[in-house]
Amino acid sequence: MAGTQTEDDDIVAGINVTPLVDVCLVLVIIFMVTAPLMSTPPLKVELPRAHGKKGDEGDKLTITLTKDGRTALNYQVYPDDASLETALRLKLAESSSKLVILRADKDALEGRLTDLMARAKDAGALSLTIETEEKK
Repeated sequence: MAGTQTEDDDIVAGINVTPLVDVCLVLVIIFMVTAPLMSTPPLKVELPRAHGKKGDEGDKLTITLTKDGRTALNYQVYPDDASLETALRLKLAESSSKLVILRADKDALEGRLTDLMARAKDAGALSLTIETEEKK
């Protein structure tokens, strides 16, 4: 009989979700691998050690100072202090907390650090803090 269906000709009513799950798992793995790379600062510094506790910083701005005097604001490196201060003024105008965190290498010049602190205050920072590593 040509008009009747056999068991091999049944209609598939379900959706195969295995490829969707595979793609989602691959995306999760990619995000897990790349997320730590996005949170590393642009300039490497060795922070001084101190006792303290972590605080809630909210919408903070981070100035990084290396031992050779290079500076960065958040994830952008700036060649001179004038361009850093201009960018800092713009970012502080958008910030609600106006908190600036200074990440200075332990071998950085103290005069350079105090100059950056003064520039941050002049740019409109209401609160300054220096980031350190926790002593173990």
